[in-house]
Amino acid sequence: MNTTLEYALKLDEEDPLKAYREQFLFPQHDGKNCLYFCGNSLGLQPKTTRNYLLKELDHWAEYGVEGHFEGEMPWMYYHKFFAEQAARLVGAKASEVVIMNTLTTNLHLMMVSFYRPTKQRYKILMEGGAFPSDQYAMESQARFHGFDPEKTIIEIHPRAGEHNLHTEDILKAIEEHGDELALVMMAGVNYYTGQWYDMQAISKAAHEAGAHVGFDLAHATGNVPMELHQWGVDFAVWCSYKYLNSGPGGPSGVFVHEKHGNNPDLPRFAGWWGHDESERFLMKKGFIPMKGAAGWQLSNAQIFSMAAHKASLEIFDKVGMKALREKSILLTNYMAFLLEELNKKGHTFKVITPEKSQDRGCQLSILTGDNGKKIHFYLTNKGVICDWREPNVIRVASIPLYNSFRDVYEFCKLLGETGEM
Repeated sequence: MNTTLEYALKLDEEDPLKAYREQFLFPQHDGKNCLYFCGNSLGLQPKTTRNYLLKELDHWAEYGVEGHFEGEMPWMYYHKFFAEQAARLVGAKASEVVIMNTLTTNLHLMMVSFYRPTKQRYKILMEGGAFPSDQYAMESQARFHGFDPEKTIIEIHPRAGEHNLHTEDILKAIEEHGDELALVMMAGVNYYTGQWYDMQAISKAAHEAGAHVGFDLAHATGNVPMELHQWGVDFAVWCSYKYLNSGPGGPSGVFVHEKHGNNPDLPRFAGWWGHDESERFLMKKGFIPMKGAAGWQLSNAQIFSMAAHKASLEIFDKVGMKALREKSILLTNYMAFLLEELNKKGHTFKVITPEKSQDRGCQLSILTGDNGKKIHFYLTNKGVICDWREPNVIRVASIPLYNSFRDVYEFCKLLGETGEM
């Protein structure tokens, strides 16, 4: 690697995914595309999204209520049109995945089924500093069952002076609390540091301890390759508006392993869209869940937001996670290299994301020091869209679908101009 623009342009020319950049709409700054590195917070809009939405508007106009049963994609079966594509993203069987609701709603629905505390086994283990929604969900679930969150929730924190967790420390904590542990509930990728946890090892340890295991994959799905079925994960939830480019408030995905999905006796909060579809419109008592993750549905699909999601999934399915991951590693390593070169010139940027590719996705979290907000403000005024997180971190995600190597070069060049701040 080197620090020249020519090198970045050469990498772009050799990029087999370079054409996909043209399939997205970029915010503008001074008549040019912004340098957009915030796909870990809200992904860019695919150009095809508008047509997918208009298609459903036309469907509604043509059929009215009969659109539930008529047309190319009848609304009654809409969740099925995502199943294969969503399953490929997370390494699951189509029957183990359903698109529905929003992330935290789905997390609470999963907790109904998989957090079944007893007097002896009631504790929840999670990473310290998890995304607030996860913290609030765990706190409220503990209270709902009559437990004190302070005594119920075990948080694993990095070692003194470090920013990331050691897998051995997570596994040790699971073993130590095994007799009391009801659930291990962690992120797949930590939102703040960008650390990708060893989900397979965590799942294995949780099950050996007699606990269920679930993951919040908001920062993992569409970012890193996963094998949820093979790893034996009990459940997972994710959103679609970050790496999956499905628009603000886009629908959530749910994974339920088939060993649970085909168990009609597993407790759950039921709704009519999860009822056996062959009898759904008979309107009678007695909930009979559909097999698989679809049996956790509550209400009929939110068609317009799901149409936007379908537009993005079509792109992901054409590219595939393997190719996306290969470019992601190259982009992220290139940014890490340029940041290190800046430090050789006197800057003091510290990347707190793990150094090894197998321990991170495409996000780098940069510790900025006391002048972080000034640096972020400078970048924003120069047309960079990235993410500031208190107290002093700038999060930057090089998205392989639409970020180029030149984007990374230009970002680091601007970052290098902040030396006097």
